[in-house]
Amino acid sequence: MYKNLTALLIIILLLSVSGCSLHSGSTYDRSEMGSPQYFKKGVIISVRDVEIKGTESGAGAVAGATVGGLAGSTLGGNTATRALGALGGAVVGGVVGHATEDVITSGDASEFIIQPDEGEPYSIVQVNDEDLKAGERVLIMDSGKVRIVRDRSQK
Repeated sequence: MYKNLTALLIIILLLSVSGCSLHSGSTYDRSEMGSPQYFKKGVIISVRDVEIKGTESGAGAVAGATVGGLAGSTLGGNTATRALGALGGAVVGGVVGHATEDVITSGDASEFIIQPDEGEPYSIVQVNDEDLKAGERVLIMDSGKVRIVRDRSQK
């Protein structure tokens, strides 16, 4: 029974932190489907690589501590050793869960400095999945989250 519960909690941990994916120009949330997106045109002034720091929501540490505590409580033959196993497992599991959340939610992205055709320049950070470069024309999409995509429209 404890093995099944431990496996279930590990799956919950991975699902809870894997939902924190990096912002991309071509990845949309389900809630954005069918919603209007306003856009304007512009040009990329510069691009630089940046590192996205992982989230520290605490979900990884909590889930890891829970899994570790449950797994540790199965060790030993009496109440005292099971309690020590649970405590040790919770500490180790919390540390591992925190580190796992950080690794899963961190990554590489690009900072784009964009000059809209009308207005002041600004920066956008997202994954550069289209291999966009300085000087390229882009559409600046805004649906609450701002993203850029290559402008494939007629000029």
